[in-house]
Amino acid sequence: MENQTNTEMHQRKGRRLVLFPFPFQGHINPMLQLATILHSQGFSITIIHTNFNSPNPSNYPHFAFHFIPENLSESEASTTDLAVLVQLLNTKCVEPFHDCLTKLLSDVEEEPVACLISDAIFSFTKAVAENLKLPMMVLRTGGASSFVVFTAFPFLRERGYLPIQGVCSIFF
Repeated sequence: MENQTNTEMHQRKGRRLVLFPFPFQGHINPMLQLATILHSQGFSITIIHTNFNSPNPSNYPHFAFHFIPENLSESEASTTDLAVLVQLLNTKCVEPFHDCLTKLLSDVEEEPVACLISDAIFSFTKAVAENLKLPMMVLRTGGASSFVVFTAFPFLRERGYLPIQGVCSIFF
């Protein structure tokens, strides 16, 4: 058994991926499914996640989890305005994410990080990855129907239907 573990560690050496899902179920589940597939192909997986709506690490014992504070107040965390919550998470997660990723990259006890895979809704991760000189990929977790909706935005903008007055323009 020990020999098998050493062989597995040798095969995974230098194949560590860091994944950062947006903390909503429609985003967490696809990211964890991708992580499971990548793990089955020999990659070591580290998940960075906010404390807000966090997955249960005991359900994924083969992944390393690092939780970061997003510092949402109780009223902010309970808002029903999705655009405001997305904007808050994109603002409040920058520094904790940067700090966590910096620690992961400098940890000489662990195998090196090969790539960051971030959720598309986290708009700040590209700048952080570039600053740390870390290759990055973006996962868009929406289904085919959301893709069709997004393709309609230019047409709706051209016709003057968007942006809707009084609505946050984060998606437009």
